[in-house]
Amino acid sequence: MSRQVFISDTHFGHRAILSPRMQNPRPFASIEEHDETLIANWNAVVRSDDTVWHLGDFCYRCSEEYARSVFGRLRGKRRFLVRGNHDRISMRLPWDGVFDVARAVVPGPDGAPQGVWLSHYAHRVWPRMHRGDLHFFGHSHNTLPGTAASTDVGVDCFGFQPATLVEVHVRLAENAQAEG
Repeated sequence: MSRQVFISDTHFGHRAILSPRMQNPRPFASIEEHDETLIANWNAVVRSDDTVWHLGDFCYRCSEEYARSVFGRLRGKRRFLVRGNHDRISMRLPWDGVFDVARAVVPGPDGAPQGVWLSHYAHRVWPRMHRGDLHFFGHSHNTLPGTAASTDVGVDCFGFQPATLVEVHVRLAENAQAEG
């Protein structure tokens, strides 16, 4: 059965993402190790019939040829990009759709329809939040606390891999507990 999978801030080809000067430097010895690990992790989670929502910053400071080669190695039947601040090259890749923000209705963990507001940036409010829609974002690299209805789905939050809706719901429940 096809699933919806969420990810953000892969930063393929972005050497500075490993720099100790970054707020949360990534624990890889080289950008090659980083990229190969993220590709392997993506393909370990994503099934060939899944829909992937990438919430921005797919790649940065790499050639378009390199970005296309990475994109071509990634699994998923349908792949959508919600643009981030580093997505100039990424927008030219063969996504099934590119958006500034998006609203999707996906099957929730119980099978019931679940509305999700998707953006690269965190919002304090979003459309249909009062009707139970959730909000998934990236950009903050796990530095911005989530809430019971809103969370970062970036690779820094989920072991450098995409997250299924079930995994995101677990994180939302943890956020709710932390809110007290």
